[in-house]
This record gives sequence, C-alpha cells and structure tokens, in this order.
Amino acid sequence: MLAAIRKHLARFIIGLVVVVMFLAHAVGLWPLPLLSNLEAIVYDTRLRLTMPGTVDPRIVILDIDEKSLQEREQGGEGRWPWPRDRLALLLDKLFDRHEVAIVGFDVVFAERDESSGIRVLDRVGEKELRDVPQYQAVLRQLRPELEYDGILARKMRGRPVVLGYSFSSDDPARAPRKGLLPPPVFTRDAFAADPVRATTWSGYTSNLEILQQSAAGAGHFNPWTDDDGIVRRVPMLAEYGGAYYEPLSLAMVRVLLGSPPLKPVRPDPDYSSENYQALEWLEVGPLRIPLDATASALVPYRGRQGSFRYISVVDVMNDRAASADLKGKIVLVGTTAPGLLDLRATPVDPVYPGVEVHANMISGMLDGSIKQRPPYVVGAEFILLLAAGLAMALLLPLLNPLASTLTTVAVLAAVLATNVLVYQRADLVLPLASGLVLILVLFTLNMAYGFFVEARGMRQITGLFGQYVPPELVDEMARNPERFNMAPREQELTVLFSDVRGFTTISESLTPQDLSAYVNEYLTRMSLVIRERHRGTLDKYIGDAIMAFWGAPVADPQHARNAVLAALDMQSEARALNETFKARDWPTFRIGIGVNSGIMRVGDMGSKIRKAYTVMGDAVNIASRLEGVTKQYGADIMVGEGTRRLLTGFVLREIDRVRVKGKDEPIAIYQPLGLEGQVDPSRLDEVDLWNQALRLYRQQDWDRAELQLLNLRKIAPDNEVYELFIERIAHLRAHPPAADWDGAWTFETK
Repeated sequence: MLAAIRKHLARFIIGLVVVVMFLAHAVGLWPLPLLSNLEAIVYDTRLRLTMPGTVDPRIVILDIDEKSLQEREQGGEGRWPWPRDRLALLLDKLFDRHEVAIVGFDVVFAERDESSGIRVLDRVGEKELRDVPQYQAVLRQLRPELEYDGILARKMRGRPVVLGYSFSSDDPARAPRKGLLPPPVFTRDAFAADPVRATTWSGYTSNLEILQQSAAGAGHFNPWTDDDGIVRRVPMLAEYGGAYYEPLSLAMVRVLLGSPPLKPVRPDPDYSSENYQALEWLEVGPLRIPLDATASALVPYRGRQGSFRYISVVDVMNDRAASADLKGKIVLVGTTAPGLLDLRATPVDPVYPGVEVHANMISGMLDGSIKQRPPYVVGAEFILLLAAGLAMALLLPLLNPLASTLTTVAVLAAVLATNVLVYQRADLVLPLASGLVLILVLFTLNMAYGFFVEARGMRQITGLFGQYVPPELVDEMARNPERFNMAPREQELTVLFSDVRGFTTISESLTPQDLSAYVNEYLTRMSLVIRERHRGTLDKYIGDAIMAFWGAPVADPQHARNAVLAALDMQSEARALNETFKARDWPTFRIGIGVNSGIMRVGDMGSKIRKAYTVMGDAVNIASRLEGVTKQYGADIMVGEGTRRLLTGFVLREIDRVRVKGKDEPIAIYQPLGLEGQVDPSRLDEVDLWNQALRLYRQQDWDRAELQLLNLRKIAPDNEVYELFIERIAHLRAHPPAADWDGAWTFETK
C-alpha cells in the first residue's frame, strides 16, 4: 500500500489541490463564475422537471391587457394610467358585486391624478376668478367629485386592499424618494444583535400619502435578479434606511390572515453555535417562509405563464366577468401588456409577467411549498465536496481504468440520488453542479495523468534521479542512460550536513502558516545553492536539516571542492535570506554545516516498503558529527580530514583535534575561510596567531597560550573559539591532563 501511495503521490496531490479549489469556491473564498452559472442552469432544470404544472384556482390576475388599453369607444379604458375614479369603481365592483377576498395592486400610484381638471380650476380660482364668490362656492361644492385620488382613497378604506411600490438601487445622491412608504415590518433595532444580510436599497417610488394611509397594507414588488438576468428569488426583507420592508406577496398574505406580525426565526440554540445564528425563517400566523442567506425566498413557480386564471380588467369594468370566477378569490391587478414593461426573464419562461411572480409567491406561502435554501447549505455543500472529493482523489489513483470508471459512475449516482431525495422529500435545495463537476474533473485528470504522465515516466530512466540532481546532470544521464543505475556501490564522495541552530525557538515564535513559508523558503534557497550552483545531489530533508552529497550518480573529480564552495555559498545565502526575513518581521537564523569526504556506499537503499537514493558509511557519520560540533565552536562550517586532504586553493585553519561520539580515534577539524587570494590579509594574520596559540595549547604551555588567546580575543571579540579555549585552559589548569594526552577534546554528544 505504501509503495502504491508513493507511486501515485503526484496524482494524490493534484486531486487534493482540485478538491481545495472547489472547497474554496463553496465557502466564497475563491468564487468560480463557471460553477455559479452551471449551478443556476442545474437549478432551473430541476425546477422545470418537478414543478406541478397546475392552475391555482385561489388566485386570479386582473390583467391590464391590450384589450383593456383600447380607447373607450372600442370597449377599453384607454391608455394607462387610468383616472382614479375608474379604479375606485373597479374596487366597488370587485368587493360589492363579486365579493373578492383581497385585492393587491402590482402598480404604483406615485403621481397625483389631475385628469378631472381640478388643477386647472384651482389655478383659475387663484388668479382670474379669485374675487368671484360664486365661482369659489361652486368649486368647493364640486371638489369632492373632482378629487379622484380622494375618491379612490375613500373606496379603499376598510377594505383589504394592498398597494405596491418599488425600491431603487441608484446612486444614493440621485435615488428617488417619492411618495409615502408603509410602516416597516422590522425597525432598525430589530436585528441589532444579529444583523441580517438583506438586500439594501437607496431610494423608493411609493404611493401618494392619501392612498397609502387608506390601504390595508403595502409591499414592494422588487424581485432579486441574478447575474444572468433571471428572477429566481424575491427579497422577503428589503432594507432601506436601516428598516426592513416586506414584498407585495407577503403583505397580501398577512392582510389575508388578519395582519399578524412577522416573527423572525433563527436556529434552535440546542442545534446551533455562536458562529451560526443566521435568519432561516419568517413566521406569519401559522405559515413559515424559508429564507436564504440574503433574507430572500425562492419563487415556487407552478409552471409556465398561465398557471393562474387571467381576467381582463375591462371585462370586470363592463360587467362581463362571472362572479363565480371571482368570489372569494385573491385578486392581483397587474399587466401583461408589453408596453407597460412588467415582463421578466424566469427559469420557466424568458418573457414572464411580473404579476405572476407575486401570484406564485402567494400560492407557495399558502401551500408551504417554497423550497428551502438556508444559509447552512454552504456547510452542506462543503461536506459533500469534501466527502466525494476526498474519496475520488484518494481512490482513483489506485484503481485501473475500468474500476475508476465504475467508481465514478457510482459516486455520481449517489450524489444525484441524495440531491433529488432531499429536494423532493425535505424541500431542501442543495448545490449540485459543483459536486458533479468536481467528480468529473477528478476522473478526467486521473485518466489523463495516467495516460500522459505515468506512462511516459516509466519509459525514462533518468526520471529516477530527477528529484536528486540538477537538471543539467539529468540531461547528461539521459544521453547515456546505460551508464547509470541506482544499484549500491562503494565510492569516494563528499557529503554535507546543514542544520538551523535553535530552530525550536524559531518555530515557537511563528504561526503555523508563517513557519511553513519560513521553512519552505529556507530549504528552497539552500537547495538551489546545492543543486543549481554546485551540481550537488540532494539526499533528504530532515525537518530543517539538509543532507547532500557530491560525486554520484554522475562522477565529479572536484566533489570535495564543490561541496566546500556550496557550504560557503550557503552561508552567504543565509545572510541574504536573513535580510528578507527581517523585512517580514520574522526571526533570523544561523546554520551550522559539516562536510567530510571518504569511501561511502551510495545507491538505492532502504526496505521493501520504502527506498531512497542515499549514502551510508563512516565518513557520512563523521560529517553529521562535524555539523553538530559547529555550535560548540561558534563556527559556521567544519570540514573533516578527508575533505582537507582533497582540497587545494583554499584557506583553512585547523580548529581542534576531537573525538566525536562513536569514534575512538581523534580527527582534526578545519574551518574554511575562503579561496586563496580572496581572504583579507588581516584575517590571514589572525590565522597565524591562532596557529601559534594552538601549538602552545597542545604543548600545555598554558600561560603563553592564554596570553595569545587574550590578544586574539581583542582582535576578534565575537569569535567564540578563543573564549572556548580560554575556558578550557582554566579547566586543564585545575584538572591537568594525563601524561599521554594527545591534545584532542572528547565530545560525548552528537
């Protein structure tokens, strides 16, 4: 199993990256417009396939149609708007003759009706006939009959008449504020503790004050138009000026039920958390209206246009409508005439009367058939994508093509069945497109990867070494693949170990995200020095530690030189990288590097479960110990005797002779200062003085050695080696070494 996982690791990673992308889309961190568009198409298709397609007999639409807009001599009422006294007559006929239950106007009466000529008579009375008492008396007597707005207002009082109005989203500085808004259903303070993400508007066009005050209620007729121009939702709460207003459909239902107050419903505290307190329902009397994240409700379309009975307004005005068709009905007065511009694009019809949108909402509220898409569906979509995505991403790479295809079909069927089940049985709208696309994308990527990538990689032997050596060496190996293999062999090589000092302290001062970036950037920069600049082979990372070697798989006669140059360049790169980390307010670091050369075993070694192309041997262990003792001397780089023997053209100074843990024989350790001709002369003088001090130290001439070390400390007060040997001399004075002392210092730790 582990071998299979290692073999398909790239496919696992690609699959997981795709899953993360879709999860980011689900929670809104990285929206993918294509998925949003597909989701809308899937929703519309599902709606059309499941809508009942029946006519609701409870609701009648009085249509201001083309016949009603004909001139009166042709049997119509003339062009819109009609005189308000005619609308007052319409109300009388509806309530007195036909005994309707309620009337809602999907029109707004924002302008005063001057069709009676009352304004002309007023101007004459204010000017030419101002001083004629007889004229003023007649005008006062006629005014009640000529004030058509007042006539309509009187006919509305005491009757269940609901008016409509519209909100505007124009620039607040230019947005209209016309007419009188009805009282809001919720005030500014209603959701102060838990704000509602309702649609927000900047202006309005409402009804004349006299009409609004006479109506039983009023509601806005603004639908929610999605980015594709389709009306799928209606805002149940529209926010203006900090207060919240209901739509025409909800206002009519409330009046029909006796005007009960609206009650907002949030999740049950026993099944929710402080992080999720979104508004999920509105209660109006015995009815519950489900809301989405924007306090809107999905329109429960019954079918295409004609899902409600239409009666021409002019037929009611001229007593041609049967009372049986209107008695006890919910009446909506609206228009299907193209010239009055109340046509919408909907999932069920590209041209759909806006008045029928309200009728669908009223029908859905009364039947409780409005589908739910509460805010928590984001979490449901996340869980669906996570479960299906992880299953596909982790399973498909391990299966053959036939099994992969059958698995994909099974997962698709399970996702579809679950979605349809909750839609039909629980009236819950779960996102579907993102899940289907994720499954298909993972299937396609796995099939394509298996065909184009893995098959090709199996034909290229140099792919075995690509992760270890620089690209130019891979190219060289590709030209002569028969010369290279991963079989173990013995060879003189040079190995390098590096480690960040005090990394635990550094890691504790960073967040997990910053620590990951910190380590990634450090390892990347150091690895580029080893591979790209100095043709080294990366063996492994051990946390923040790096192991590399030179001389295999491609022979390198200069392996010791290249390794030491890499160590010097790594220290330079570390200084540059520290400046970058300082700018980010990250802690700086120091690294210790150990380099050693000798006979080692190199090749593909490990177990049946896992292997790696690596080096082993005594010389490798010494290099690791040398890296460990760098911190004891405060030195950045230590090289062993094996490497010193192979080097030419470098300035090195011997630091000490030591017995490292696991070794009885002492070894000399050296610090490389740079290439000959590139080291400062003052540094060379310091090396000469140090060599004299080291010689006196080994001769046990403690006084002269200490004096020399004190002088060196004045020259280089930051050099920890001098302070270390001064402390050693004090220790050896108090505890003289044995007669056969060879000047070596023993380290008991790694």
